[in-house]
Amino acid sequence: MTDWPTVASLATAGGTLVLAVATFSSVRAGQRSTRIAERSTGIAERALLIGIRPVLVPSRGTDPPETVRFVDGRRVSAAGGRAAVERDGANYYFVIPLRNVGTGLAVLQSWHVAVLQPRPDTGHPKPEEFRSQTLDLYVPAGDTGFWQGAVRDRDDPFREHLTEAFAPGGLLIVDLLYGDHEGGQRTISRFALSLEDDGRWSASVVRHWVLDGTDPRDR
Repeated sequence: MTDWPTVASLATAGGTLVLAVATFSSVRAGQRSTRIAERSTGIAERALLIGIRPVLVPSRGTDPPETVRFVDGRRVSAAGGRAAVERDGANYYFVIPLRNVGTGLAVLQSWHVAVLQPRPDTGHPKPEEFRSQTLDLYVPAGDTGFWQGAVRDRDDPFREHLTEAFAPGGLLIVDLLYGDHEGGQRTISRFALSLEDDGRWSASVVRHWVLDGTDPRDR
């Protein structure tokens, strides 16, 4: 004689088991899809950021010179691949012709200058120690532009040891903080300006730091 209550219980249990397995599979599939979607989104976002990332280096020797006018009327010229550091009484003027080898517009935000640091590849100053640009400076992707800065106030902390930079073998370290056109992807590029025997200044980039995102050196 068939025990229908038992059969019904077994059928119910079987159905519950099938439903549980289906639910588990669905959840696993959903989680897998979510991970794939998140990974795809991350890749897409990274690709987008790479597409608008600026990277600044000194301009080439074949690039045209830059003649820069300061707010006090002074004009300073620097040849391509060079830099200009001029002293007029107690005032100092700095110009670096730049080339953007990245794929996005570079917007210069602030700068920091120091003299005779023992190693050009030491850590960068804190962003709050940088000085904001008085004028908006832009360097288009794949094109040239310039950076300019000046020290005029007698109590300016950047004035310390500046006279030593004009001695034979003088060295200036200029850190430039910039980002993309939306203010993101902040980067610090360090430039070394050295006084040559002919009285001209050479410019070279010695390091880049990524402030927003993952620095390649941290991987």
